[in-house]
Amino acid sequence: MSDPHDLTRNQNIVLGALSSATGPLSAYGILDQVRGEGLKAPLQIYRALDRLVEMGLVHRLESLNAFVACAHAHGDHEGLAAFAICESCGRVDEFADDVVEERLGAWSKATGFAPERTTIEIRGHCAECVRTGR
Repeated sequence: MSDPHDLTRNQNIVLGALSSATGPLSAYGILDQVRGEGLKAPLQIYRALDRLVEMGLVHRLESLNAFVACAHAHGDHEGLAAFAICESCGRVDEFADDVVEERLGAWSKATGFAPERTTIEIRGHCAECVRTGR
């Protein structure tokens, strides 16, 4: 994956905002957090996010229209990105599952489908929310 030193100033600012966030952020949520650092236009945020996603440093959660920093050091994984999203508290946990990835790979090979990106989002309730009845 990419060396973090290859990031532009804007990309570093956006990645920093996502890395320190307690949950997923929309592009406008990121903009609100980084205005003091000189980013003022949504286009600046979207350009940085596009590149960070392309580099594997950030993931887009389609169902939330929001972004999270990759949980793996510097995007240090390929293939399947899976997320458990808590409907109660908003917690997002990123995980990998080799069995699911292998099955999807076998299906792709058997059907001739050429996936470019695989993202799985599981919506439900985290263990803490289940335990506390939230």
